[in-house]
Amino acid sequence: MYAWIWRQLPGPVPVKALLALLLVAAVVALLLFVVFPWVEPRLPFSDVTTAR
Repeated sequence: MYAWIWRQLPGPVPVKALLALLLVAAVVALLLFVVFPWVEPRLPFSDVTTAR
């Protein structure tokens, strides 16, 4: 899969590396700002109790 993505990126190796880094940053931003906030209320971890 990663080899396919690498082959699809245009340009020489330095341009491909920069584009790959930007692609990874975009995926991380999408996860942090869209996916995780949407999923968080649906997770069963909001009522945490600790026993002492």
